[in-house]
Amino acid sequence: MPQGSKSKYTSKQKRKAEHIEEGYKKRGTSTKEAERRAWATVNKQEGGGKKGGSGSKRSSGGRKSSSRSKSSKRTKSSSKK
Repeated sequence: MPQGSKSKYTSKQKRKAEHIEEGYKKRGTSTKEAERRAWATVNKQEGGGKKGGSGSKRSSGGRKSSSRSKSSKRTKSSSKK
């Protein structure tokens, strides 16, 4: 697939990009810039084009985060006079 090809997007994503592009054009943005911004918005909102094959979706179910919670035990230092 050549760079910039939109063949991997769903029809819903294509319609969404067209609608966003029209909004930018109404505000006076150039056609080329409006198209660029529209596709960038679709990519950000939906994560890009269609994902294919098995294992394309990552689920976070069943995994615990690797960050450990550190419980700091602080002892009060009592100074006897």
